Amino acid sequence: MKLKLKLLALLVAPALALGATQAVAQDLKVGVTVSATGPAASLGIPERNTFALVPQTIGGRKVQYIILDDASDTTSAVKNTRKLISEDKVDVVVGSTVTPNSLAMIDVVAEAEVPMIAMAASSRIVEPVDAKRRWVYKTPQNDQMMAVVIVGHMLSKGIKTVGFIGFADAYGEGWWNEFSKIAEARGLKVAASERYQRTDTSVTGQILKIMSGNPDAVLIAGSGTPAALPQKALKERGYKGQIYQTHGVANRDFLRVCGKDCEGTWLPAGPMLVARQLPADHPVKKSALTYVEAYEKVHGKDSVSTFGGHAWDAVVLLQAAVPVALKKAQPGTKEFRAALRDALEGVKNAAGAHGIFNMSPTDHLGLDQRAAVMVQIVGGDWKMQ
Repeated sequence: MKLKLKLLALLVAPALALGATQAVAQDLKVGVTVSATGPAASLGIPERNTFALVPQTIGGRKVQYIILDDASDTTSAVKNTRKLISEDKVDVVVGSTVTPNSLAMIDVVAEAEVPMIAMAASSRIVEPVDAKRRWVYKTPQNDQMMAVVIVGHMLSKGIKTVGFIGFADAYGEGWWNEFSKIAEARGLKVAASERYQRTDTSVTGQILKIMSGNPDAVLIAGSGTPAALPQKALKERGYKGQIYQTHGVANRDFLRVCGKDCEGTWLPAGPMLVARQLPADHPVKKSALTYVEAYEKVHGKDSVSTFGGHAWDAVVLLQAAVPVALKKAQPGTKEFRAALRDALEGVKNAAGAHGIFNMSPTDHLGLDQRAAVMVQIVGGDWKMQ
């Protein structure tokens, strides 16, 4: 009997060891939904491209990046999120590209208790950090942060009145809420406020209303190539005032579509957009150039986009948080997802393409004003001011 037990133990031990090894080696699954087609494609494509450049192992674990296209559509973004969680069993969701999609995904990840890192700008995605948003983080600078930069620049240029035109969705409304509040507090008068759809082909009516007030400047709160439409309409109608855009246009496709009509335009942007122009002692220069050089090595000179940088920074956050979460649980479990959520909230001094991330229980963005610079379009290119 003792001999049989010894033989059984010899047979079982290797099997148990193999099972333990497999458990330890469980892959980390990262589910991604990006707007690689549709109106936001100029934002989503560089994000998608970036996931081919990021580390394929984190914390010693192989990473599976499962990437889906939501076609810039809110319903598709929600569908993708449900699929990634229920079918692919991902440990974390990254996405989406635009604010409306990201906002719609919050209920899904909160219900499933899966952490999410958004690549869209609106502060509403992470504020306030309530029962649902405690599962949600993001990498792009808040509209509030960038609105402060714009208003300060306008006042420094002696601008007293401004017209506003933005997307008729959560992105445009978020910008209107933040910009109008800051403008009023600092004595800048908003003379007109208009909206348009991302898919519109004409904004003549809205532009005529704005120009009737003869504002010193106009702020266009759009993103990607659709943000060029109001600017071209302003130029066609002979507007001579100053034009501002948001950080939602910081890519080459916008410059290509807008062309000469964007010459002289001002916008706030992440320092990554002008990484090579940053002073040597800028705290983000080194980490920004790391991404810029990695992207351009594959896609060519001047191919980099700030939106791809938001995807890169999502993985920077995971690189900081995953090793911490692995001390408490294994990927593929509810316990690991909860531990990862907690670890993301504790990220400190993580240097990304756009800034230095310092998260907290009340701040799920973690960026400060070091993540913003003022840029002007000069000679069809970005020039740091």
